[in-house]
Amino acid sequence: MNMLRHISSWTLLAVALTLGTTLAVAEEGQPAPKTMLPKVAPAAGAAAPAAGAEGSPEDFVWAKLCDKNEQTDNKQICVVKHEGPDPNTGTVQATAAVRSVEGEDKQSLLVGVTSAYSLVMPAGVEVKIDDGEPISLQWDVCIPSYCEAQTELTKENLDKMRKGKQIIVAAINMQQKGMGFPLPLTGFDKAYDGPPADNAKYAEALRQLMEQARQRQIELAKKAAEQPPAGAPSQAGAQVPAQPPAH
Repeated sequence: MNMLRHISSWTLLAVALTLGTTLAVAEEGQPAPKTMLPKVAPAAGAAAPAAGAEGSPEDFVWAKLCDKNEQTDNKQICVVKHEGPDPNTGTVQATAAVRSVEGEDKQSLLVGVTSAYSLVMPAGVEVKIDDGEPISLQWDVCIPSYCEAQTELTKENLDKMRKGKQIIVAAINMQQKGMGFPLPLTGFDKAYDGPPADNAKYAEALRQLMEQARQRQIELAKKAAEQPPAGAPSQAGAQVPAQPPAH
């Protein structure tokens, strides 16, 4: 089974031919709702140039990464993927990718969700492109950091991704609540048709995005620490000691 071993390590395409270690992250006796796709806001568009171009970290929302070596049986493997971390937390909550292998006509659609949410394993995952019908998948592999599923990508669904606005990846948590993660498809078409990105530049762009999110967290924590405790008098309402008369 050809799998990518870790969401944040998709730049190392050699692991695309390696099977990750299976690990259940939730009880398997949980019943699942009929659908796990909650209402989600439209994904924010990404004004990104082709993934192989120079630019800021945001330019790599969708990126094409390719590799060819002995670990890939000397076949070129390319992955066009969305891996942008959450701007508030710096974590990759969900991801989607299209994988192609040199010499093979079929392509694969891979989706992943962080296992920090304690996923219900039997429920699997659903994928929806814009207003299309949901695609239901079972998890293929889970490791401590995330769970991943894959399916053959049909020409119809590839065309929808190329012309679409967003793809939603949805799963069920232990509280039986559907979690929908909308990923913008803006930039996918350019990345798919364009040249591969430089792996080192992509890794650096991703590191910068995570660092920006980390700085936001630090700033928010600092602002929260500066707020007066609940019930404490505000600065405006505080009593000012009387000044002694001048002599």
